[in-house]
Amino acid sequence: MVVEADPILGNVRRPTPDHEWAPAPQPLVALLDSRDCTVEMPIPKDVATVAFCDAQSTQEIHEKVLNEAVGVLIYHTITLTREHLEKFKALWIIVRIGSGFDNIDIKSAGDLSIAVCNVLAASMEEMADSTMCHILNLYHRTTWLHQALREGTRVQSIKQIRKVTSGAARIYGETLGIIGLGRVRQVVVLRAKAFGFNALGLQRVSTLQDLLFHSDCVSLHCGLNEHNHHLVNDFIIKQMRQGAFLVNTAQGGLVDEKTVAQALKKGRIHGAALDVHESEPFSFSQGPEGCPQPDLHPPRSLASIEIREEAAREIRRAITGRVPDSLKNCINKDHLAAVAP
Repeated sequence: MVVEADPILGNVRRPTPDHEWAPAPQPLVALLDSRDCTVEMPIPKDVATVAFCDAQSTQEIHEKVLNEAVGVLIYHTITLTREHLEKFKALWIIVRIGSGFDNIDIKSAGDLSIAVCNVLAASMEEMADSTMCHILNLYHRTTWLHQALREGTRVQSIKQIRKVTSGAARIYGETLGIIGLGRVRQVVVLRAKAFGFNALGLQRVSTLQDLLFHSDCVSLHCGLNEHNHHLVNDFIIKQMRQGAFLVNTAQGGLVDEKTVAQALKKGRIHGAALDVHESEPFSFSQGPEGCPQPDLHPPRSLASIEIREEAAREIRRAITGRVPDSLKNCINKDHLAAVAP
C-alpha cells in the first residue's frame, strides 16, 4: 500500500500491483472548499482517508467524493441545497468549520438522514473580544482618529480636538442591547459590564421593541434562519434610539446593509460595525457606502486552528461512534430522530 498525492482529492490511499492484498478501505472524508487540510488530516487519519476538493461549488467536487464521501467539512463558500445534497451518494455527516450554517439546507439534510454539525466553543472568547473591539472603536472613534493621523492632521487647539473627536461617546452608563441567546452573548455581557455598560442581555426585556428603545448600542448574536433574514431593516432601525450604534459579528444576512447605509447617511444611527456581510468576500464597489470592509485574509490564529481541530474531532466521533448520539454539536438532531425509520 502506498500513499499517492492527488491534486484533486488530497492524500488518498490506493492499492498497488506489487501487493496481493490490501486492508479494507477506510471511509472517505472530504474538505470541500479548501485545499489546506493539514490541521484536520491528523485527527481522523487512523479511521478515515482525508481528501480535499478546493471547490467553489458542487459542480467542482470530484465524482469520487460525491460517490464515496461519508463525511464532509465545509467553510462558507459552498452552498448545500437539497439538490446539491442529493448528489452525494454515501454522505451522512456535514461539519461546518465555524458557527454559521445558513449555507446548508438543514431540513433537507435531515430528510436525507445527514447529520449537520457546527463548531462554536473554540472561537467563543475571540468572538466576544472582536465584538468589544468593534464597540470600543465606535464609541472612541479609534479608526477615524488613526486615519486622521495618517493623513497628517495636526491637533493643536481645543477646536481641532473637538473636530477630530466629534461623535465619540462615553461608555460608562450606556445601555448595550444584545439580540441572541448563544454562548458568545454571555461572554460579551461579562466584558461589557466591565467597561461600565448596563447590558440588556442577561437582564431580560419583554419584547424586541423594548430592547431597541432602551439600547444605546445594539449587538447581534443570533443565528440566521428563514424567520430572521434582514432582521435589522427599516422598521427595526426606526425603533432604535436616535443616534444608536449597531454591531453585527453574527451572520451577514441578519442586516439589510442598504437600509443601514441610508440610516447612517441620514444620521438615524450614529455608527455601524459589520464584521460579516450578506455577500462575501465584501467589495466596496459592490457594497453600499458606509459598510466597512472585513479582513478577507485573516491570520491563522490559535482560535482558527482550534475550530478546525474541533471540526475534525466531530468527524472522528461520527465515524467511530453512533450518529447523532456521539456528536457534540448536532444542529438537526431532532429532525433526524423524526425521520428515523
